Amino acid sequence: MFYRVESLREAASAMEQERECILEMIQSLQNSQEMRNICAGEREELTLTADRLMGRTLSVEISVGTIRNPQQEEALQKATSIIDEIVKKLLDDMEGSRQKLLALHAACVTEAPAIPIDQKFQAIVIGCALEDQKNIKRRLETLLRNVENAEKNIKIMDHQKLENTKANGSQ
Repeated sequence: MFYRVESLREAASAMEQERECILEMIQSLQNSQEMRNICAGEREELTLTADRLMGRTLSVEISVGTIRNPQQEEALQKATSIIDEIVKKLLDDMEGSRQKLLALHAACVTEAPAIPIDQKFQAIVIGCALEDQKNIKRRLETLLRNVENAEKNIKIMDHQKLENTKANGSQ
């Protein structure tokens, strides 16, 4: 019976991760350079399809609860609030926030990274339940990927703006 319960929890957790992955892929598609380079009609059709898929994916709700003692609950709340504070500041200082997220992520990995580790955050994460530690690490990885994608999109858009300015200036 124990094996079946753990198997169920693992399957549900895998489904949670798959949902997150699908949402990330849809967002990536919506913000991709290719979407900007296609004709308006195709872009509108793809946008509608992506919006519909996003809505359908968001309608899937999967929840695997974690049993925590009071200390683990407090540690999870602290870790979550630290990450949330960085996310709030992300748009004001993308590079600084990215560096802070990297330091937090470094605190969650076992192999020694080449960047400084936020040791205070590491101590907080260690106080969390094992499942929460994995979820915190996964959230940080997702945030870092999103920041990286946003930086790429900004560079592409800025480059296009420069190209358009040069093209219009030389006519």
